[in-house]
Amino acid sequence: MIGSDDAKALTELQRDYETLAKTAEKAHLELFLNGPYDPNDALLMISAGTGGTEAQDWAEMLLRMYLRYGEKRGWNVTWVDKQPGSEAGIKSATIRVDGMMAYGYLKNEHGVHRLVRLSPFNAKNLRQTSFALVEVLPVLPESSTDIEIPEKDLRIDTFRASGAGGQHVNKTDSAVRLTHLPTGLVVACQTERSQAQNRMQAMGILKGKLIQRMMEEKANQITELKGEYKEAAWGNQIRSYVFQPYTLVKDHRTDAQTTQVRDVMDGDLDLFIEAFLLQSAQKK
Repeated sequence: MIGSDDAKALTELQRDYETLAKTAEKAHLELFLNGPYDPNDALLMISAGTGGTEAQDWAEMLLRMYLRYGEKRGWNVTWVDKQPGSEAGIKSATIRVDGMMAYGYLKNEHGVHRLVRLSPFNAKNLRQTSFALVEVLPVLPESSTDIEIPEKDLRIDTFRASGAGGQHVNKTDSAVRLTHLPTGLVVACQTERSQAQNRMQAMGILKGKLIQRMMEEKANQITELKGEYKEAAWGNQIRSYVFQPYTLVKDHRTDAQTTQVRDVMDGDLDLFIEAFLLQSAQKK
């Protein structure tokens, strides 16, 4: 017969074992985070696809999901830019995520995310499919020489900020838009109070976008040589979130899936992120 003291010791031993197992699993996964920018902080951008209010609402739902994921991991999240939707949701938003291996964990969320649900925005409550694009970029330190952008390659526009930020922001041309002329990439920042701060933020985003493009071009060249190239289009979504007629979230790259849609939308993304890290490690 097990006494009360023995039962208590057994419970504590079980708790210690579970804690150790989780720590070992985390350490094992982080062995796969060995990319050049994996330790960096991350910029995460969400853009609504075609579909008006429905797509803009979906973009905001994804934004909340990533905010909750960052909260669960103890990361610090700050706003860089936000464009509200015409009726609901957001047209686009950019957040900065500061935390250990933030880019390494988030980088594989980059891609098109698809939602299927009964629309709350039409009178007949019909089933609707919506898309949103998630982009994830590494945050580069100001001293980084990984990529240099000559001044002649930039067009710099300033404009009056449209979002919240105090009277000063709304009454001066503090917002900055940068256009990279050789590639046509455009980034904007309007959340800071000064034009100089917004320009610095925008420059960081632009550098991240250029690095992301370079990495994608390299990956596509390798994939083309293997005969597996696929066009980066809306039809090639990385993950589907189905609310109706059944509940399922499925990652189309790893086949990882769960019926716990609400948990996923509350930031429970470990299943998908860990599955992709393991898959990537097996391919190397």
